[in-house]
Amino acid sequence: MDQTSAAALWWAVIASGIYHGVNPGMGWPLSVSAALMEGRRAALGKALLLLALGHFLAMSAILLPFTLIFALVDWQREIRLGAGLLVIAAGVYLMINRRHPRALARVKPTRLALWSFLAAMAHGAGLMLLPIYLGLCGIEEAEPGHRAAAELMLSNLDISLGVAAVHTAAMTLSGGAIALGVYTWLGLKFLSRAWFNMDMLWALSLIVVGTLAIWTAY
Repeated sequence: MDQTSAAALWWAVIASGIYHGVNPGMGWPLSVSAALMEGRRAALGKALLLLALGHFLAMSAILLPFTLIFALVDWQREIRLGAGLLVIAAGVYLMINRRHPRALARVKPTRLALWSFLAAMAHGAGLMLLPIYLGLCGIEEAEPGHRAAAELMLSNLDISLGVAAVHTAAMTLSGGAIALGVYTWLGLKFLSRAWFNMDMLWALSLIVVGTLAIWTAY
């Protein structure tokens, strides 16, 4: 993979993180609520870190299995196609089923990391990263006889954790900036009256990303 393509994919990782961070469904309103309830700004930062931990674990849970699968160099196109179809299917499902998972409502407000993990999994957040990650693996030039499977898996493991970390950092910074602004200037009334729903846009984004993944596989 040339440096320009790799840089573009890493920017896509960052952009997706910013997109996830802006989406209130990924949890930044909860950090504002925590800070308002405790009456101190430090609670906002603590809540954001817990949300980031859960999000990172959810991203890793999606990417790491493909780290093992993508070591099968002979099947990389089929794997890319399957990943693209999986992302599209998730987008179509979320477009049809607009109910928020009831399990999220049962999670205690003090367990923000768990809530963040479940929310990211339920919304298919990790699937949006999957085609980008597979593109960064960039093993299409490698031949099965020239690189051992263990070497490929180790290389892909570093990439998957790097993608999850960079994406989560971008998400935390963008969501944290909004949360800080709301906490500092807008307050509780904004959270109760000015909620914006991105569910349809989110579902469409998954479909677009999945379609692009299938197109690039060819």
